[in-house]
Amino acid sequence: MSKLSYPEFQRLRKEHDKMVKDKQSIQDKWEDVGTHCWGCGKNNEHGLQIKSCWIEDETICVWQPKQYHVAMAGILHGGIIATVMDCHCGVTANTWALRHLGESAKPYLTGSFEIKYLRPASIEKPILLRARVNEMKGRKITVTCSLFSEGIEEECTHMEFVAVSVF
Repeated sequence: MSKLSYPEFQRLRKEHDKMVKDKQSIQDKWEDVGTHCWGCGKNNEHGLQIKSCWIEDETICVWQPKQYHVAMAGILHGGIIATVMDCHCGVTANTWALRHLGESAKPYLTGSFEIKYLRPASIEKPILLRARVNEMKGRKITVTCSLFSEGIEEECTHMEFVAVSVF
């Protein structure tokens, strides 16, 4: 997942946007108890309110940064990037667990993550995240996530994420 062509970016963005418009994002389907997270909670009016959608064998999130998310001169702040990726990976792990374990799935939270900032992401254009579950082992689900900035084919940020069942 290290490259994403402009046409593929646009295809995934269009599919994501249609699902969000139709209230089919993962976050739109959650019970209210899990919707107050600052990064992905639909009921946190001060939060980022990212929307993740399961498309084919991965989750996609398209999000438009605001001017106040700047690090410097049009560059998206690394802490915001880490937050968006952390939330998107957590959503991916929990959704995957529900799909594969059904009602017996327990909630998963961030256990750890390693992030590599490879090139700057613009605040002027949308970012797109692609996440996939690599494995489930015991209480852990490992997810890989790539962040792309519109118009840049190469991955801007890469994350290896481990979610841990808390119960």
